[in-house]
Parts: sequence; structure tokens; C-alpha cells
Amino acid sequence: MSTPPSAAPTDPASKPTPSTIGELRAAGWRSRSVKAELRSNLLARLGEGGAVFPGVIGYADSVLPAVENAILAGQDLVFLGERGQAKTRMARLLVGLLDPWLPIVAGGDLNDDPFAPISPSARALVAEGADETPIAWLPRDRRYGEKLATPDITIADLIGEVDPIRVAEGRYLSDELVIHYGLIPRSNRGIFAINELPDLAERIQVGLLNILEERDIQVRGFTIRLPLDLFVVASANPEDYTSRGRIITPLKDRLGSQIRTHYPRTLEDEIAIVRQEKVVFPAEEGVPAVHVPPFIEEIVAELTHLARRSGEISQRSGVSVRVSVANLEVLEAAALKRAVRLGESAAAPRISDLAAVVASTAGKIELETAGDESPEDRIVERLITKAVYATFNRRVAIDDLEGLVGAFEDGLTLETGDRVRSAEYVRWASEVPGLAEAVRRTGVLAGGGALGDPGPSTALGPQAEAALVASAIEFLLEGLHLARRLNKDRLGGAVMYRR
Repeated sequence: MSTPPSAAPTDPASKPTPSTIGELRAAGWRSRSVKAELRSNLLARLGEGGAVFPGVIGYADSVLPAVENAILAGQDLVFLGERGQAKTRMARLLVGLLDPWLPIVAGGDLNDDPFAPISPSARALVAEGADETPIAWLPRDRRYGEKLATPDITIADLIGEVDPIRVAEGRYLSDELVIHYGLIPRSNRGIFAINELPDLAERIQVGLLNILEERDIQVRGFTIRLPLDLFVVASANPEDYTSRGRIITPLKDRLGSQIRTHYPRTLEDEIAIVRQEKVVFPAEEGVPAVHVPPFIEEIVAELTHLARRSGEISQRSGVSVRVSVANLEVLEAAALKRAVRLGESAAAPRISDLAAVVASTAGKIELETAGDESPEDRIVERLITKAVYATFNRRVAIDDLEGLVGAFEDGLTLETGDRVRSAEYVRWASEVPGLAEAVRRTGVLAGGGALGDPGPSTALGPQAEAALVASAIEFLLEGLHLARRLNKDRLGGAVMYRR
């Protein structure tokens, strides 16, 4: 059993008061199946207009309606999708549709219903204590079990096994109390999620057939029947979840709704997920603040989208949103490092920092064919170039930069890089004809953010403004170079732009 990190903890102050079966009956509590519970709470959530899966972005019109239909129909779920498509997150968020508290027989093994216990230990307690049998209240965040499927999983792990210690204590093998239950029975009256279902060995998949259809379990030679109350959620890679893959057909037939997930379909959704998922460190005195210009976020998202369409990258394994998250985190780290070295109090990622994302991207993609010693680097570099050019074309009109291009035609040269302070870029903006106006058009100082997002405000302060201006100028210069309006020469760690 594991506690889903995405589920809000249940407020202890709201815990119900009945402490015995008799008090529970007098309070009028009625038991219901976990699927009925999910269904009822989902209908209430929909009626209130609340978010069913808070924090899941880009699925409102595609995935979520199918999930809602499956829950309302009382069907188990299997999420099909490549890595990084929020399959596990959605399974964990289902906990939010459970009742805040659930009464169980205190001392029972399987979260037993006080009015209908199924484990031998709970049945014995109720038979002895009747209405005076103590009950406990289980919070919803403890009603979730999760297991990552691996080839070495055994039936004992999932379903149960005879406990040799209990046998050694003097119990007979015919006594049901010698059974040590596995993860699935211990998730009774809750949600059980199994990730990467096809990775289970076929003989283990066969062992799940009764659980998914008849809702009972069999352990060794015991003729016992435990009518489990479960909501089962599975996840799988589409390539494995076929008759040609590693899933047995009878198991596939028993899972209710098959729901196909997908990567973010728009740059807006990709950027929103990155903002939500990236690591944010608390502000520290003396540590420069990092401000990310909208066009840098857009370049990061565009890079990932290009990778998902690239014929050189395996689309079967997918290109996760984690690529975008890791890339933006690395860009912020590179900007922070430069600001510390230059003694600046604010930082912003620049085009010259994009070399840092090669390392954070290459390890998260798989190539279609094996090639040279490190072909990933060259493929990623080409994608970066395409991403910068696509973003530049969306945000900047070349005709608006004729004054800046004219200055270079008259002999202007500018050298950029990690050793150039932000104040130097600000000086260029005030001296080079057309450069200040071009910077304003990028939206880094007021309005004009990425794809409708308002850009950073000038209220950030002069140091932050200078860092953002430096980032915008490098973006403009690189865009003009890619548009074949400027030449670019690499000089060690610096870059010189000229006519």
C-alpha cells in the first residue's frame, strides 16, 4: 500500500464519532461499493462544477470525458499511453472521489465492512463482539494501493501466500488464518492501480482474471472465496497492449474502459504543464532571482513538439513532457550560474544558454536507428535551431527589424556570451538604432507574452529588466541569423554577430 502524493490528506477534525458497530448502525450509516461511492461523488462534483482531476492539463475535451463515463458506468480503467502522459497521476487523483472516511472493523485484515466482514479475523471479531465490536475510521488517502509491474512479481506479492511463521506458531494449514494476504486483498474497499500491466509475466496475468471478473481470490489449495470490493486502474504502453505484445487476451477483455492518453497538443498546454511541474526553490537572500521570458518558455515547448514529430526519434517510446520540464530547469540553472559569476542580482535565460539543454534532452529520447558515437547531440542541436527559428517567426516580423539590420549593414558588430553583463546589452539597446523598439516588440518588458500570456512587468526592477533585455537581444540576433540577415561567428565561448 502507498499513499498517493496527489491526494489531499483527510482532515482529522472531520473524523466521524461512532466507535462500535452498534453506534454505527444507530447513526444510520449504510455501506456501498467503492464503485457506487466513486459514481455518487463524481456526480456531486460535476453538479458543483468542480475539477475532477485538478492539475491535469490538456485532457478536458479528450481523455477526461471518457474517464468520467467509465466511472459513472462502474467500469475498471486501463490508461494507454506513452511515458509522461499523466496516467499514474490520474489514477492517484481518483482518491479525491472517495468518501473522506470509511468505517472498518478494528483489527480486521482487509478493511472489512463492519456489516459484512470478509476476512477470517474480522468475522471472528464480529461474531464475538456483535454490536460492541470496535470500529476504526480509514481516511481516503489510505484506500489506495499501487504496484509497478515487473517480471519478478509473484502471485504471493499480489494475492497472498501461506505464512510459515503462523504455521510454526501451531496453526494448521487448513486454518485460513495462516494466509498472509497480498497487495490486492489489502486494497479491499479502495482503489488498486497497477502500472505497466503488460510487464507482468503471463502466469501472473492469469492470476488476475478472477479478481477482475468474479472479484474473488484463491490462495494455494484453500477453498476460500473473498468477495473483494475494488476499483482497478491499470496503465500500459500501447505497443505492448496488443495481441502481438505482452498482454493476454482474456485479461484485456476483463478490463472495462480503455482510455487513450496523449501528449499536450498545443504549446499553451505544454507551457502550462511546465510551469506547474518545474522545481521552484524558495527565495534566498543573496541568490539572484531568475526571470524566464515568454519566448524562452515557447522555445522549450517548441523543441519538445518538434522532437515528437521527428523521424529520427522513436515515437514508440515517446517524448515526455518531462523533457520540457527538465530543459527549462536547466536553462534557469545556467542563467543563475552566470548571474552569480558576474555579480548580478537577477538573471534570465538567454539563447546562449540553450547549449545546456542538449544534456537534459539527449538522455530522455531514443533514436530510431543506431548511428555515430553520440548522434543525439547533433539531433538535439538541429531541433534547438528549428525551435528558435519557429518561435522567432511567430513573435517577430522581419520587416519591423529593418532599422536594426541596417545598423549591421553599416558595420555594427555585437559580441554575446556568458561573459557579457546584462548592463552591456542595455547599453546596446540605447545606442543601436531600432534595437530598443525591437526589444519592446518581444514582450519581455510589458505585455505581449507567449501565446496570449502577459509578459513580465517593468515593476520587477532595473536588474531584472536588464536581464530580460539581454535575453531579448540575443533572441533577436539569433533569429536574424537564422533568417539569413546576419552572420554569426563563434569565438571560443562567445558569439559575434555581423553583417
